[in-house]
Amino acid sequence: MQIAMVVYDRFTALDVVGPYETLSRLPGARVDFVAEQAGPVRADTGFLAVTADKALGELPHPDIVVVAGGPGTFTQIENGALLDWLRAVDATTTWTTSVCSGSLLLAAAGLLEGRRATSHWLTLDFLKQYGAEPTGERVVTDGKYLTAAGVSSGIDMGLTLVGRIAGDEHAQAVQLLTEYDPQPPYDAGSPEKAPAHLVEEFRTNSRFSLV
Repeated sequence: MQIAMVVYDRFTALDVVGPYETLSRLPGARVDFVAEQAGPVRADTGFLAVTADKALGELPHPDIVVVAGGPGTFTQIENGALLDWLRAVDATTTWTTSVCSGSLLLAAAGLLEGRRATSHWLTLDFLKQYGAEPTGERVVTDGKYLTAAGVSSGIDMGLTLVGRIAGDEHAQAVQLLTEYDPQPPYDAGSPEKAPAHLVEEFRTNSRFSLV
């Protein structure tokens, strides 16, 4: 089972590392980090880079695709090479997935038209521009398409997919071994729960802004 983790300049690291930690534990899984060109790809903070071992053209038939999000998403929306690759591989994937604003790339490629999907709360409304139906759910499954909301929800998406592929008990074992038992010190992980002034500040000065 070949899993392609799609990265690009200014992706968000946890968007791929989270699902990597869950999906890499699928029986028979082979995980490849892939980018337009092979080599180091730097995350949005500038402090971390991951190595894309393969270029897009070297991975024509992955079974699972995971598309990361991040501030670089809006540059990649104009990247014809990436969008063409997503369309091509989607023809034969078993599962096509995304985390955070990565769903905008699936949508821009025309893969989410008429489908329910989610994204980071700051980018959720952009899905409408591409004919998708945005929902604020943490993980959304519509056919073979799984989209996850912001950053940390990629872990939930990965576990959801592990359960669909390998069964609930295997997914529970992965959750146990990774000790994924969230007990955050604050209850501010969504715009509905966070202090209103923080939500407004991020909406006004979003790092996902197109300008």
